[in-house]
Amino acid sequence: MEALSKTSPIKSVNPFNNEIVATFEVMTDEQVDSKIGLADTAFQSWRKTPKAERAQLLRRVAHLLRVRGPQLEALATLEMGKLLKESRAEVELCAAIFDYYADNGEKFLADQPLDTPLGSAFLSYEPIGVLLSIQPWNFPFYQITRSAASHLMAGNTMLLKHASNVPQCAQLMEDIFLEAGFPLGVYQNLFIPGSKIDRLIADKRIKAVTLTGSEPAGSSVAAAAGKYIKKSTLELGGSDAFVVLDDADVEQAAEAAVRGRIWNAGQVCVSPKRVIVEEGIADAFLEKVKTKFAALKIGDPTDELTDLAPLSSEKAVEDVIKQVQQAVEQGATVLAGGHRIDRPGAFMEPTILADIQPGTAAYEEEIFGPVFMFYRVKNEQEAIALANATDFGLGGSVFSSDDQRAVNVARQIDTGMVYINHVTGIAPELPFGGTKHSGYGREQSPAAIYEFVNTKLIRVTTAENAY
Repeated sequence: MEALSKTSPIKSVNPFNNEIVATFEVMTDEQVDSKIGLADTAFQSWRKTPKAERAQLLRRVAHLLRVRGPQLEALATLEMGKLLKESRAEVELCAAIFDYYADNGEKFLADQPLDTPLGSAFLSYEPIGVLLSIQPWNFPFYQITRSAASHLMAGNTMLLKHASNVPQCAQLMEDIFLEAGFPLGVYQNLFIPGSKIDRLIADKRIKAVTLTGSEPAGSSVAAAAGKYIKKSTLELGGSDAFVVLDDADVEQAAEAAVRGRIWNAGQVCVSPKRVIVEEGIADAFLEKVKTKFAALKIGDPTDELTDLAPLSSEKAVEDVIKQVQQAVEQGATVLAGGHRIDRPGAFMEPTILADIQPGTAAYEEEIFGPVFMFYRVKNEQEAIALANATDFGLGGSVFSSDDQRAVNVARQIDTGMVYINHVTGIAPELPFGGTKHSGYGREQSPAAIYEFVNTKLIRVTTAENAY
């Protein structure tokens, strides 16, 4: 959780030049209580709002995201440093997700008949109330969308506690919901520190919590939710395996690995972090990656030609540098990069680490920056074993010219998602989520809309068959 004091203002800092661009006052307990009450009151009517009307409001949000796209894109790049072209793609993805649930939500939530020998029975999907959504900074609009679109369509109301370094993005999303015509209280933003989360979860008016964040944050939230018998969903990051089999197209795999790892400056839970290559093509793959790293243009995220943006903050780049240094101290070899770039802003060289041994920090931890952990393996089974040698289990990739071989390997990797000949991706219709210490629950796809509903059985027995 973020270590903000009760009175510390929330600051928006541009990581390209480390300048403070905006500050926001932390909400008082009384202000937060008022917002919870408003969300609870709004739920009583929102739950009864016809699904077609909810869907229409989601469509308006999608429309506004596209109309106001340049504003949102610029703000995401300003607050957390990502490439402007990546911000543009994020906003369009958000609009597509809102459209997806607007188009399909009513069908997903329709009563589901059940076979039964006497009378009839069906499942009714009913909203449960106020949800607390705790989201990180790396995709400031998509993280909101991934939880809000499905759960608002289901008839729940939502309170957002966003990351403290993207406060303008957080506020802008609330503004868009209101502009779209959502009733007051259905979706609200909270400017509070992480230290206030347990108090919120304990509030009887909040019925469930969803979090994307670190493993310690997830453990804390899950413990609090469990204490008060409330459901939670968690997405806690990963250390995704990028498996390259010896029959893969080396150029294709190397290009995908590099682009996947520098995406969002390496600050993506599902980017390829552990690159595992069969030894027959390992040298050729490695040389291509080094060449591609050397050719990357690093700099201004608003420049359409830039390939690698700064990390999200000074702390973020300092943490990654420390992890790389610790890895070297514990025996790892730096094959490329490894240093902070000597220029203003939170910039880090694209880096390749090799010779990482089991039991060391780099072997066990997620590195949230443009750093490859490179492994060469003797065969397919060794690749599978290494892919599974982690407490995380979010995404992963397998590259091979033989689709069936790749699928067979994918089935043996213990993770929530595996993409064949592609980095782990995102689409509205595809479920997103993991297993093991990467968390539980699913977002996107039909699966997401059922996470926070009461799946109620209604059984109808004819009078003559009644007890």
